[in-house]
Amino acid sequence: MLAIFQFDSAALPLLEEMLDDGRLPTLAALRARGRWDTIDAKATFLQSSTYMTLCTGVDVRNHGIYSAVPWSASDQRPRFMYTYPHPPTIWERLTAAGRRSLIVDPILAWWPSTMEGVFLSGWQFEDRMVSRGLSLPGGMRRDLGRRHGRPPRLDDVYGTRQVSDLLRWRERLVAAPDRVADATLDLLGREDFDLIWLNFGCAHKAGHHFWDPLAVTEGDVSEDDQRTLRSGLTAVYEAVDAAMGRVLEALPDSADIMVFSPTGMAANVSRADLLPGMLEAVISGPGGAARTTAAQRSPIWTLRSTLPISWRQAIARTLPDRMVADLATRMYHSKDWGQTRITTVPGENKGYLRVNLKGREREGIVDPSEVDALVAQVREGLLSFTDPDGSPSIAKVEHMPEMTDEGSHVDQLPDLVVYWGDRPPDRQLTHVQSEVHGRVDRRGVGSGRSGNHVDDAWVVRVTGPSRMSELDRPLRITDIGATACGLLGADMSGLTGSPLLESP
Repeated sequence: MLAIFQFDSAALPLLEEMLDDGRLPTLAALRARGRWDTIDAKATFLQSSTYMTLCTGVDVRNHGIYSAVPWSASDQRPRFMYTYPHPPTIWERLTAAGRRSLIVDPILAWWPSTMEGVFLSGWQFEDRMVSRGLSLPGGMRRDLGRRHGRPPRLDDVYGTRQVSDLLRWRERLVAAPDRVADATLDLLGREDFDLIWLNFGCAHKAGHHFWDPLAVTEGDVSEDDQRTLRSGLTAVYEAVDAAMGRVLEALPDSADIMVFSPTGMAANVSRADLLPGMLEAVISGPGGAARTTAAQRSPIWTLRSTLPISWRQAIARTLPDRMVADLATRMYHSKDWGQTRITTVPGENKGYLRVNLKGREREGIVDPSEVDALVAQVREGLLSFTDPDGSPSIAKVEHMPEMTDEGSHVDQLPDLVVYWGDRPPDRQLTHVQSEVHGRVDRRGVGSGRSGNHVDDAWVVRVTGPSRMSELDRPLRITDIGATACGLLGADMSGLTGSPLLESP
């Protein structure tokens, strides 16, 4: 048996501090028994592709699904990721090999049409974007819900939060790891599995909302509530550690074990809500910000800044999840494509831009010979923006051909990637400004997430009957799926990674 524990999006410096303080005894014991390695962040390539790459074991350059809502050139708009073709997932490869898997709460992952074992999603919490409620076999989630309680609904809606909402989220996220352990122990008592892959996605969501919760709350906060909110992230980490310990006690002594985080968490430095306005100002030329309306900048961010979270949540709950996702992607742009040479595409952690390229986009107008000049104009213009205190709003802007020319699906990826400055924009950030292009005002507060992803990935390997593999390169997240397929005899054709454990 191979048991994989995904301590998802853990803040590595905080994790190390808690390990030193003895607050994560399960992870500390595994680290002492096995080997701790960092995972090369550069190998992930586009960080927003982490979860699609993780569940397939294939690099994003070879599958093209770089975010939850990647751009579709043929539709001239973003589409939800589940509408795109994709490589087989790791659990589908194992099913084809006759192996039984228990997969709990994968994030932004494709569900199988058939499954040997159990696939359980939306068990710690339901979120229409990243953790939708379903299971295979079809009645399994309902059966487990009767036995262990139904999961709460924690949809991630952009904007500031009420203190009462965050306090409720803290309680539910701290309880989430035990839900994973309860379901896993229940199923282990009834069935046999070759692979157990448990994703503690509660650590991911807690990182977004409890990194600095007081920075994204509305109204006055009592001292008791401040202490409770500030301890939210460490409380979730301790609960994950305890739940892993419960599951480990039920596993056979011969199990091979891996614990890993595919990405890290730190202060949110994104200014994604400002990027459409910055781009429009640059394309409009000197002083362009004064000629750019809020509607031109981005309808979806205008809506988010205008309607309170409670209203948007109420409207979304009345509609099917697929309809909500489709409406959101359609609202991202309001363009006259006959006049649009380059546009922003959804990307919150990094900024993404796409050239309206003739012969590639359905309504493309930019000749390939014009791309380099356009890229140079956009790069120079965006880098001229600063925050009100004079610090750079953007650290760098990279052109995809400078980043890579490898892979079968590179044409599906963004043309430009915007890396934000290293300072988080607080709630008082009212605008960014450029001496050339003018001032772009901020509407609202952006995503309302105080934490966001950074490149702190790691893995702990503990051998049972297997032995450590020695690779002649840094480790990659694609090695996780390759390990499962390699140890359990599944088809490995097309996988980008290599096994980290191998049979003796």
